[in-house]
Amino acid sequence: MRYLFFSGKGGVGKTSLASATAVRLADSGLRTLLVTTDPASNLADVFEQAIGPQPVPIASVPKLDGQEIDAEDAARIYREKALGPLRGLLPDDMLRTMDEQMSGPCTVEIAGFDEFVASMFHEEYDVIVFDTAPTGHTLRLLELPSAWSVHIEESAQGSGQTCIGPVDQLQTSKEEYDRAMTLLRDGASTHFVFVAQPERTSVAETLRASGELKELGILNQRLIVNGVIPEDAAEHPFFASRREMQLRQIAEIAASFPAGTMQVPLLDGEVKGVAMLRTLGRWVDLDAYAIC
Repeated sequence: MRYLFFSGKGGVGKTSLASATAVRLADSGLRTLLVTTDPASNLADVFEQAIGPQPVPIASVPKLDGQEIDAEDAARIYREKALGPLRGLLPDDMLRTMDEQMSGPCTVEIAGFDEFVASMFHEEYDVIVFDTAPTGHTLRLLELPSAWSVHIEESAQGSGQTCIGPVDQLQTSKEEYDRAMTLLRDGASTHFVFVAQPERTSVAETLRASGELKELGILNQRLIVNGVIPEDAAEHPFFASRREMQLRQIAEIAASFPAGTMQVPLLDGEVKGVAMLRTLGRWVDLDAYAIC
């Protein structure tokens, strides 16, 4: 199985490019799953159809499914699964206390990460494309396996309890977290794709995030520069000046991505619907990912 992770500063076109890439992969004959981990995802708007927490077929794109991970909903389901069998057996005040203990940010964070890890192991797909949340949230997500593994080990030596249950019930989770990180660090199966606008703030954030990923051992990184003013549209002095600025930013950032940089031109329409995604997908070089 192959994995593509798309990340970047909010508003750079990350969801559009992840979606366009997933459509191209499916059109090429590969069974593809597009997963979003962004709490504010607009994936359903992009495809103009309902997409939920379980994989659903994308209309008009055979071999493509979509999935929206909802950490809050996952935490709610987990709490109900844990507390439901106890209703009627334990006092209400004790159940309320347990519910409060399992309603903190730790539970939501881990429940969301559990869903993320589970989505990596859908064996019926050839490739899984992740549309991740803006950069800071994504880095936190990818740091969780190490942090959570340490938490499990420390809890095992102490109270034996974590924010989502006893340690002995979570050892399998720890093994899956470790397995997930192994896959993320495997350059043969995983590509991490940064999407950036050719502007100083976007470039700076991308370079910073790239360095943090390298510290996590995720080295197979690529770059898509989105929204480049086409040369034939730069006849007006204003657009010519903007294009020159963009090219300087592209030269600066491309040097940090020796594995490859793609450029996607500024389009004149909103990227919405499968037809527009296929238009955008013409600029996606699948050969760069050695998948097709």
